[in-house]
Amino acid sequence: MAQHLGPLEPAGGRWVIGDPARKAGLSIVLTPEGLEHRRQGQTTPLATVGWGRFVNLGVSAARRNWQTTATAGFVSAFATADWGRDGCSLQGDLRHPYEAWSARYTHHERRYAAGHVIVLQALFDQLSAAGALHRLGDPEWLAAAVTALSSYTSWHGPRGSRLVGTTIRALGV
Repeated sequence: MAQHLGPLEPAGGRWVIGDPARKAGLSIVLTPEGLEHRRQGQTTPLATVGWGRFVNLGVSAARRNWQTTATAGFVSAFATADWGRDGCSLQGDLRHPYEAWSARYTHHERRYAAGHVIVLQALFDQLSAAGALHRLGDPEWLAAAVTALSSYTSWHGPRGSRLVGTTIRALGV
């Protein structure tokens, strides 16, 4: 079983979205308190957001690195995939004050499996709907979820969404 789910992988005892090792790479660290948006080589986060501020949170994950280029962004106007400069990003709505929020991350060298992207997006969507985004900051809980979901390889979104629902209920959400 994979130890990652698309761009989500463990690093240094925490779960990280994006490639924190790439030169000047951007990543998003999931902590018990919330998200830390980081750039490789910098000691302090670019931004931090507590879990309680999120009204909702979603993830975009281009399957291949080249899909995050500006040229691919032009092509994305004619496609439904997550392409272009925001093809690797988290986006959501914050409260107090209410505002839109987004943060980009750096794509890994590897491709992201379609099934992984489907269940990762469903995981964020369903945890948002359940008001349980803080679970993303629990390394043990997230490891159990990734273990259960990482074997999903189908391109069928509804089946992936059902698997996520069953998994998070079994894990106590």
